Amino acid sequence: MRPSGRQINEMRKIEIETNVTMHAEGSCLIKCGNTHVLCTATIEDRPPSFLKGSGLGWVTAEYGMLPRATNTRMRREAKTSQSGRTQEIQRLIGRSLRAGVDRVALGERQIVIDCDVIQADGGTRCASITGGWVALKLAVNKLMKAGIITSDPLVDPVAAVSCGIYAGKLVMDLDYPEDSEAGVDGNFVMTAGKLIEVQMSAEGSIFTRAQMDGLLDLAEAGVAELVAAQIEAVS
Repeated sequence: MRPSGRQINEMRKIEIETNVTMHAEGSCLIKCGNTHVLCTATIEDRPPSFLKGSGLGWVTAEYGMLPRATNTRMRREAKTSQSGRTQEIQRLIGRSLRAGVDRVALGERQIVIDCDVIQADGGTRCASITGGWVALKLAVNKLMKAGIITSDPLVDPVAAVSCGIYAGKLVMDLDYPEDSEAGVDGNFVMTAGKLIEVQMSAEGSIFTRAQMDGLLDLAEAGVAELVAAQIEAVS
């Protein structure tokens, strides 16, 4: 039995509220069970310097956790002293979202996705990717409505889910009690049934090829649910 009482192939309740801030070109609050992340998208009319004159756009991300997002207070991170974990997660978010973008259609501009974890109960990076795509889509919609770009540069929705082996069982969408004790933990980033990135490791026990295939099947089903929630949120 999972601590939450969920079935092994059952996602946490997903809620996505859009346009939650006044100033950002795109924003949403995504709730994956008790993990809550505020995602905002900012459009900058110039690309990074290394892309100037290339005709290509860029999508990047920043990630952070509020001091009381967890059981005990964490010190607030300054940009100059970010932990390795924070840097790794924001790079993951950025490259995951870029995988679903036609950077030629986006044109020479940058969109920055900020993901701020308000409350953490496992799966914050996956929630950030899933909510980050919603914020990105809303920002792109504004560019298209204004006639600044003529075709949608977002090829497919991008979403992510964690799956792992807990108490010997393959389970979908790990919350913190499961994640902290999982024998195997994996994060799966996908778009349109195709893989973008898999982060998977043995935390306390090794795993077989068959188990990995089973986790991929769970992830594909979970991402399909997340994509349906994304499409509903931006419709």
